[in-house]
Amino acid sequence: MARDRSPIVKQSRREGVALHPKAHKILARKSGIPGEHAHGRQSKPSMYATQLREKQKVRRMYGLLEKQFAKLMNEATRKPGLSGENLLRFLELRLDNAVYRAGFATSRRQARQLVSHGHFELNGRRVDIPSIRLKAGDVITVRPKSVKSGYFTAIDDIYSNTSQPPLSWLKSDIKKLKIEVSGEPKREEAEAGINEQLIVEYYSR
Repeated sequence: MARDRSPIVKQSRREGVALHPKAHKILARKSGIPGEHAHGRQSKPSMYATQLREKQKVRRMYGLLEKQFAKLMNEATRKPGLSGENLLRFLELRLDNAVYRAGFATSRRQARQLVSHGHFELNGRRVDIPSIRLKAGDVITVRPKSVKSGYFTAIDDIYSNTSQPPLSWLKSDIKKLKIEVSGEPKREEAEAGINEQLIVEYYSR
């Protein structure tokens, strides 16, 4: 399975937002894009550059490759409703994102790894595809063979270290190691600081 292996802290500096918990301290010390001559070549960005950076920021935030993201945007455009909001809804309903948002992982990268290694079941069946799109009524549980692993025996500490706000569409039960999808994400429940209209405009060129 293809993955973006570039350093997450470098990505965070390029997009100006912490894409991983360990990036917060780095961004506090180093501002601006990475690179030896980066500060000398900064100027007022064009509209295209602004749209591109927003697309790259959101794509990296949710951990998708370019082809995956473009395919999702294409589907969001064909679906009734606002294309940008459809896109954010699709991103939020990914299995790896739900695991992260429910507080079972400290980052989306970690959540994606947990899913890829087959630690979860969806509606009673083992799954290992992070991009699976969830729907209302779905139930995610930790696989019985994984419950006694070192990671999940310390899940209380992991959960307490995640600062996820409560979500109307997702219910997590850390004691039962269970996540329930009770509805669809609202626009205001997506990650803060996203301007989805810029992404729509980028793909509308």
